[in-house]
Amino acid sequence: MQPEIVSIRPNVDLVKLPGKDIYVVGTAHISQASADLAADVIREVRPDCVAIELCDSRFQSLKDPDRWKKTDLVSIIRGGKAYVLMAQLMLSGFQRKLGKKLNIKPGAEMMLAASIAGELNVPVVLADRDIRTTLKRTWSGLGFIGLIKLCGAMVSGLFSKEEISADEIERLKSADALNELMREFSAKLPSVRRTLIDERDQYLTQKIQTAPGSKIVAVVGAGHVPGMKAAFGTQIDLAPLELIPPKKLSSQIFGWLLPIAVIAMLIYGCFAADTSTSADMIGMWFWINGLFAALGSALSLGHPLTILSVFFAAPFTALHPFIASGWVAGLVEAMLRKPLVSDLETIADDVSTLRGLWHNRVSRILLVVGLTNLFGTVGAIIGASSIASLLKG
Repeated sequence: MQPEIVSIRPNVDLVKLPGKDIYVVGTAHISQASADLAADVIREVRPDCVAIELCDSRFQSLKDPDRWKKTDLVSIIRGGKAYVLMAQLMLSGFQRKLGKKLNIKPGAEMMLAASIAGELNVPVVLADRDIRTTLKRTWSGLGFIGLIKLCGAMVSGLFSKEEISADEIERLKSADALNELMREFSAKLPSVRRTLIDERDQYLTQKIQTAPGSKIVAVVGAGHVPGMKAAFGTQIDLAPLELIPPKKLSSQIFGWLLPIAVIAMLIYGCFAADTSTSADMIGMWFWINGLFAALGSALSLGHPLTILSVFFAAPFTALHPFIASGWVAGLVEAMLRKPLVSDLETIADDVSTLRGLWHNRVSRILLVVGLTNLFGTVGAIIGASSIASLLKG
């Protein structure tokens, strides 16, 4: 059933569903005016429920900024989740950077909405999908080129010197400006737009329209409002949107194929080629893998012993599909340069500057993991091609 939707004031829409009136407040996440607007609407409407665009993990992080102190970095590295954590940190750093310019904390309007709901003794619904699920679905949907584009966009946005005024933030809340931004985003990275925007439009809509009570105030980012307005009134199955896609078959095959091919070539070389060629093949595999992985660690300013460790480990980890050279580098780096409490206290601010990104021990460990894995993969591909060329020769 198509709902009736009425714009009752700038950035506030009333969605009328059978038995429910939903007041959708579109906000900018680093805007004081948005925080004030959300507060005003909740006090005026006095709803049965307030829904906010936060998941439980983000809500807890905003409530307790000291949660970073409890981060188990070793478990994150061993679990292969360093990339997801780094993406979270960079997104957080970008918002904090803008928030500092406008003298407001990111997510202030969401927390203010929750606080006023508490004052009015009405329940709060955390309507957004878990950020870890969103990032993992985004990550899994990217190809290699898409991954490079996304990292480039995140880095350029994080370290951009361009000034953004409060007036510009408010202008971006208009539907026309946001639609234009979404079209541009879709053209460049359609898979990222799907997981970050489209899927969450659906998720937020279903959580909000099934929230308890007949009168609901929903505080969401303005970029989600057009998609949500189109989805209200339809029943949306959340289960598919919460699934973590399995690794692509092609990547799993490649993960096994390269080590098997290299081992087969080395064994074949031992029997079919002369001793000199066999030794050259083994030496070439060792040196190329070791040097490339060590280069990645060095570029991330890893400890000299980290660089040395990964140099010796990479030729062997490249032959094992479940162990990455970056994991070895990250664990060694974490042991040699143990993160301090101060690193965990300041990491969200540190990642907003290039100097801070390398100075903070936590973010530097994550960089060591990422760059070592990247260069290690390149080294494994080049190493395999090089020993194959020796066999042909």
